Amino acid sequence: MAEKLLISEKIVEKRVPVYDAAGNVVGDAVLPSVFSFPVRKDLIRRAFLSSFTARLQPKGRDPLAGKRRVGESWGIGHSVARVPRLNNGRAVFAPMTRGGRLAHPPKVDKVIVEEINRKERVRAIASAIAATSHPELVRLRGHVFEKEVLPVVVEDQALNVARTSDAKKLLKNLGVFMDVERVREKIRIRAGKGKMRGRRYVEPKSLLIVVHDEKLDAYKAFRNLPGVDVVPVSMLSVMHLAPGGVPGRLTIYTKSALEMLGKRFEVMSI
Repeated sequence: MAEKLLISEKIVEKRVPVYDAAGNVVGDAVLPSVFSFPVRKDLIRRAFLSSFTARLQPKGRDPLAGKRRVGESWGIGHSVARVPRLNNGRAVFAPMTRGGRLAHPPKVDKVIVEEINRKERVRAIASAIAATSHPELVRLRGHVFEKEVLPVVVEDQALNVARTSDAKKLLKNLGVFMDVERVREKIRIRAGKGKMRGRRYVEPKSLLIVVHDEKLDAYKAFRNLPGVDVVPVSMLSVMHLAPGGVPGRLTIYTKSALEMLGKRFEVMSI
């Protein structure tokens, strides 16, 4: 079912070149009307926070944590603070004591999910898709590329690669592999205890490849390249298009993926 969106701006037809696996121009394609949608950074940020916080798990504390030691205040006249104590003089229960309760523990009923309306989420996705065609926004995100016209559109057969070496060669021919090298140089070890909990490295985001088929070999070919994500049109979201809530990710579309986007989003001028 197509999402119908209305805008006040005039829809301008924009053509982009279509490349083959060797990086040669083999034709052109008309961008769907969704690429004329205005870029709403506020909507994109809200939609990203909604998707990001939906994955968070509520956490709390045991209501009796730090309260299981039976202590009683000694009162006055003992030259010690009037906090609960054991018979041996050790202070217990109070927040500032060893093994005592927390003063303000986290609670499971805390609201940690950002809610968003369905129509707002749809418009945010359309806005994030449109941002991939603005070179100035893509460069603001830090991406490095040679093309002057975005997004990069390739033939469907160009992504029939099964090996990472072939994928690397394809990106070099398209003039975008330098962005993968940028990410490889910026991979670093995480600061803090997260490095001991299965998330040792911090890896920036690089290319996003939007495909038309969920069963392409390209998923295995590109997964070893740092920062590169491959996603089908049916699963495209703000999390892919605007990591961190910042629009303008460097994106490669297949020609069939563009046609599917045009059927999914129908933008009309009023």
